[in-house]
Amino acid sequence: MRVVITGGAGFIGKLLAAKLLERSVLTDAAGQVREISELVLVDIVAAQNESWLDDRRVTQVVGDITDRNVLASAVTPSTGSIFHLAAVVSGQAEADFDIGMRVNVDSTRTLLELTRLLAAPPKFVFTSSVAVFGGALPAVLTDDQILTPQGSYGAQKAMCELLVSDMSRRGMIDGRSLRLPTVTVRPGKPNKAASSFASGIIREPLAGVDSVCPASPDARMWCLSPSRVVDNIIIGHEAPASALPYTRSISVPGITVSVREMVESLRRVAGETVAARVSWQLDPVVDRLVSSWPQAFTADRGKSLGMTTDASFDDIVRAHIDQ
Repeated sequence: MRVVITGGAGFIGKLLAAKLLERSVLTDAAGQVREISELVLVDIVAAQNESWLDDRRVTQVVGDITDRNVLASAVTPSTGSIFHLAAVVSGQAEADFDIGMRVNVDSTRTLLELTRLLAAPPKFVFTSSVAVFGGALPAVLTDDQILTPQGSYGAQKAMCELLVSDMSRRGMIDGRSLRLPTVTVRPGKPNKAASSFASGIIREPLAGVDSVCPASPDARMWCLSPSRVVDNIIIGHEAPASALPYTRSISVPGITVSVREMVESLRRVAGETVAARVSWQLDPVVDRLVSSWPQAFTADRGKSLGMTTDASFDDIVRAHIDQ
């Protein structure tokens, strides 16, 4: 079976690729356990410096996902599963409406249209976001909370969730949209996501670099470590369609932590000198977006499928140090 990962050269994409190669099999839309014979990574740049890139099953397609030909070269008749991770992140989608629509909405629809050309409907995992919710929200959101995005990124993710659900209802795909918490701690350089600081205030101080936090210390976020995110993406893929009878959207479990508590975790794990490298300078745009996002979920549907979360933010910091 051919498996496609868009955004395959990104941090989560590479973690997912490594995990899939290790497990070697996935359950297809017909409920059959299939060997992964091909793993195709699609991204604007090529993945590098990973030992598993030498695996004979791995192929890379380098190009812009807004180009139909790029996606068509990845989605071939033997494609049984697609993990659609590629996206323009929240800050960039808010700053540039057109590029957000092209990458987040138009390319998703193109990818879904290509699946309709396949002989058998594939499994389709769409990585959505808690940003599909916003505004005046209950303290804890249930799985039936209506979508109320307060930014372009959240609105674009919500549009795609509805498309995935409708095409699944019509039997065109076996889709599922996973609403990911803020993934932290991410390695590398900061990106244009409004939540990027949640990694920066941990990653940079641990590397001996000062970090400026643009959000209020009291802002509370729904978070999950990278390794847990990847595990839950695979669990979401493996869930049978019968477990998702009326919606294909799943809120992934996480933990609620304030920005101040993140820094306190850093202090407990790494010491006062490291934590002192964090300073505070409010950015109204970032703070507005982050403050509009939900702070906690029951995540009952995700938990019933076997999805798990981290025990504490201290554990998330330790996991980043270990990695």
